[in-house]
Amino acid sequence: MINKLLAKLVKLRHELNQQVKKLSKTRYLQRSKTLNFLLSMTVAVIVTSIGITTDWATTETPTLNYKASPISNTIDNANLRVQNNTETPTLNYKASSVNNTIDSKNLLVENNTETPTPDYKTSWIGNTIGSGNLRVQNNIEAMYVAPDGTVYTNSHWDEAAMEAGIYKDGKVIAALGDTHGWSRGGGKAVTANSKYVYIAMTQGSRGNIKEDYPPEGTTWYSVRRYDLSGKPAPFPNGRGWDKSMLITSTKSEVTGLATVGSELYVSDFAANQIRVYDTDTMKELRSFTFANPGAITIDPQKNLWIIQSKNGSKPAKILHYSQSGKQLPQQIADIVEPTAIAINHQGKLLVAENGPRQQILIYDIKDKPIQVGSFGSKGGIYAGVPGEVRDLKLYGLTGVGTDASGNIYINSNGFNKSGTDLRKFSPLGKLMWRSLGLIFVDNADADPKTDGVDLFTKQEHYLMDYSKAAGKQWTYKAYTLNAFKYPQDPRLHTSPDGTFVRRIQGKPFLFLTDMYNSFLQIYRFNSATDGKVAIPAGMFVGTNSADKPFITGNWPPHQPEQGEWIWRDRNGNGKFEKNEYDRSKDYPYLGGWWVDSKGDVWKALRTEDGIRHYPLQGIDPKGNPIYSYSSMEKQTTPKIFNDLRRIEYFPETDSMYLSGFTVDRPAFSDDAGVAGSEIACFDNWSKGNRTPKWRIVIPYDSTGKREVSTAAISVAGDYVFAVTVKTAEVYVYNAKTGAQVQKLKPGPEVGGESGWIDIPYGIRAFRRSNGEHLVFVEENWKGKVIMYRLPG
Repeated sequence: MINKLLAKLVKLRHELNQQVKKLSKTRYLQRSKTLNFLLSMTVAVIVTSIGITTDWATTETPTLNYKASPISNTIDNANLRVQNNTETPTLNYKASSVNNTIDSKNLLVENNTETPTPDYKTSWIGNTIGSGNLRVQNNIEAMYVAPDGTVYTNSHWDEAAMEAGIYKDGKVIAALGDTHGWSRGGGKAVTANSKYVYIAMTQGSRGNIKEDYPPEGTTWYSVRRYDLSGKPAPFPNGRGWDKSMLITSTKSEVTGLATVGSELYVSDFAANQIRVYDTDTMKELRSFTFANPGAITIDPQKNLWIIQSKNGSKPAKILHYSQSGKQLPQQIADIVEPTAIAINHQGKLLVAENGPRQQILIYDIKDKPIQVGSFGSKGGIYAGVPGEVRDLKLYGLTGVGTDASGNIYINSNGFNKSGTDLRKFSPLGKLMWRSLGLIFVDNADADPKTDGVDLFTKQEHYLMDYSKAAGKQWTYKAYTLNAFKYPQDPRLHTSPDGTFVRRIQGKPFLFLTDMYNSFLQIYRFNSATDGKVAIPAGMFVGTNSADKPFITGNWPPHQPEQGEWIWRDRNGNGKFEKNEYDRSKDYPYLGGWWVDSKGDVWKALRTEDGIRHYPLQGIDPKGNPIYSYSSMEKQTTPKIFNDLRRIEYFPETDSMYLSGFTVDRPAFSDDAGVAGSEIACFDNWSKGNRTPKWRIVIPYDSTGKREVSTAAISVAGDYVFAVTVKTAEVYVYNAKTGAQVQKLKPGPEVGGESGWIDIPYGIRAFRRSNGEHLVFVEENWKGKVIMYRLPG
């Protein structure tokens, strides 16, 4: 009765406030603190006059001052990847303290403070550069190297608006401006001459606005011109808001660019044309037919070598053309997947062969093209110890170029856009420098056996030396995906981002889930057969609806059409086959996954009986963990929760930690993706106890504005950690009492900045044997994982 009356009073205050705002018609009165104070006092007087006395829990929501650019998201259904997610980090803010007391009725922890833990340090992994506006971009999908060794790059998307960059001597010296937002993105071609840089880009519609944008439903596929410092360089009759765009198509993107003299050559893939423009006026001079044109380079005779992309059963080729468009007799056909080409200082043709060889192939092209050499280890990253990173082991090639001195520049992008690995080699093959940008929508977890010395993200393995300075502690040790041996690896077909590293019966396993908790992928390791590669071993998928499967498209083969399924690689070949699925049906709305230290899998569903426990049934002869629906246990969600979001169980102490929205603090709306409004701890879980040891209120949206919410939680050692979405602040609670002991914020080591937390496992924590806690936080805005170190 009291709670209902209080709710009515709060609603009355809100309605009264709104009415006064309507009457006032002045911004000053609408925002007046005095007015709000008087309204609050009015409600207080009413409460007092009624004579209500109670000790209900009150949690003060942090007050935040921030700037955020509009979010423009386009979801790629095939990969479930957020393609357009522009965000500006929170740098300036105020946060009020959380005033909590313990309510004996529901054990809600309030006045939630105790002696702070010792000072922490901030570090990062996965990017050569840890802070600032210029850092290594997420991906490099095209590259051009100038004679002086300046490297110009391009890509479709970069979270921090560095789709196109300029690199020199291992440093990022500039970003090409205005490639991001406003329905704008980069592309997969770039070139330069002594005056301008030219990049492929896309420009979508923006509705009814005054500037020059395409109409609704139309996309411009363009070439945009820049000066050599990275500023747009407009030209007469140029298009776009600043007149620097040349529209080449509305059907498909530009796939190749090159200049010779005063002419710019453009691959128009949709039209099967090579278009030629004046580099200064940007007027079209002529065009000629070329089927499936790709990357272009110019030889010393000023003729063109053009990649002809494969088309169905027709393999790729590299063809030779004159400037006027006449096909010359020379061609190269002994290739599988050429992705980039360049001419070196000796006039030889370099071809980035992205097939199983994973090498740069070198051709003498004076007469009939003859391969005279190669660069890089044959087999690339899979040569020698598969997956082990070495200087000459390449993987996922997207760029090659040389400078006037004969130095070689190569970019590896991994597979399914794993991240940037840009290297410069001397003419003799010695590594000169390397720039890494390996992280995008990803987080790390530690191998418990090595005490956190080995860290894993979804595709990378890092070796840590904690005695070194911030940002210098990590070494890129291995790339764990083998696209050729395991083409059905779920990482090639989905976009996982949350990582759990577990030792089960002493053996290492990797578990991955995604931004939507759609699945739980399982990987095993066998150093004798696969080196450092993570081998697909199993997968859980959420319940399919009646009209379409949970995962759409042609992958995986043979998946059940309805219900949900568990796949186990029974024969150990890494393929999804008919007899390898276990089927069931369940509630379709997932809250979260967990894998405990014994290897048991836990799943939280957003319903009253929403806890599913899959006890490990052993490890099969191929090394795969065994789970089944016949052994699955259904467990009732504690009554305090009406929408369960996260679950972490620790068998050593029989402790369960749950987060979600509660009866007392429900979600304002569906508010999918966040961790909820409370965390609760339960002792003696396996014995049936469902009374919480403590409850804590975490930052959550109570207004509908979504300015305050918690993205993810993690429990490790002495603490429970929770990270907020927009401010990326880490709240630290005592795992035994629930009392808040500290708040972590990005330190000066990373420029005091972070992007938003986008994933449900955007925080992972690990307690080392010396008592130190490592806390890993997703930071895809500038392509890294932030690591906090709390001394023991």
